[in-house]
Amino acid sequence: MSPRGREHGRRPARPRGRPGGAGRGQDRGADPGDREEEFLDEPDSLTDVPGGIRLQKVLAAAGVGSRRHCEEMIGAGRVEVDGEIVRRFGARVDPQTQVIRVDGRRIPAREDLVYLALNKPAGVLTSMSDPRGRPTIADYLGDRMERLFHVGRLDYDTEGLMLLTNDGELAHRLAHPSYGVLKTYLADVAGPLSRDLGRRLMTGVELDDGLATADRFRVVERAGQRALVEITLHEGRKHIVRRMLAEAGHPVSRLVRTQVGPVALGPLKPGTTRRLTTREIGELYAAVGL
Repeated sequence: MSPRGREHGRRPARPRGRPGGAGRGQDRGADPGDREEEFLDEPDSLTDVPGGIRLQKVLAAAGVGSRRHCEEMIGAGRVEVDGEIVRRFGARVDPQTQVIRVDGRRIPAREDLVYLALNKPAGVLTSMSDPRGRPTIADYLGDRMERLFHVGRLDYDTEGLMLLTNDGELAHRLAHPSYGVLKTYLADVAGPLSRDLGRRLMTGVELDDGLATADRFRVVERAGQRALVEITLHEGRKHIVRRMLAEAGHPVSRLVRTQVGPVALGPLKPGTTRRLTTREIGELYAAVGL
């Protein structure tokens, strides 16, 4: 057994064909840190990208799992590249241009793309700058080199979850009403609540710019003359939640967005950010058909 084989505790794999791949010696020289190329009996028609990166390495860098776990997923037929299942551990791909999916869900393969969640405090503009010197969300992003897009807006006095990314196509789709991405809010409103409030909101409230409809509604807490309610909708018109509740007779004193699509605010502290997980990004892609 060669030293390389002993290092990994098994015999070096013996290639049984080289469909679209480089030779063993060439591959070892190109990427000495990787295991030897392995090919299963089921070839695919995917053409290796010259100078590309090994598929398992791309998966591991995207946060899917360890290199060994990613190899197991490839061998189990759970990974697709440009719509084709790939079982070759040595397949070379270009994460900048090719779409890679695991279990049918797209992964963020490009290392230059950034996906952030921000808990926006009240009294902060959804803008990267302000000529009047008011606080903006840029004040909470640090000295980032990327040009980030905010997905939709939150009113100056509204708090909670905002998504930011330099993935322009994803940002556009998430913000566009035609994709129907749901957004959930907690609202502190004047009470007592009318019994038919939920039905009225979900049936539709007529505003000066047209009918506005909630997708879901529930009462979280009642406390004397105040109440905490949760409202979910896919609309994005200006001040839409505040206007709907005010029209229904329950003005809002505090509003917090707690969820955008599959991404929840959770325990994120006001004024802080976190990177989205690989799973969250994949679910956002799925929500807008990417």
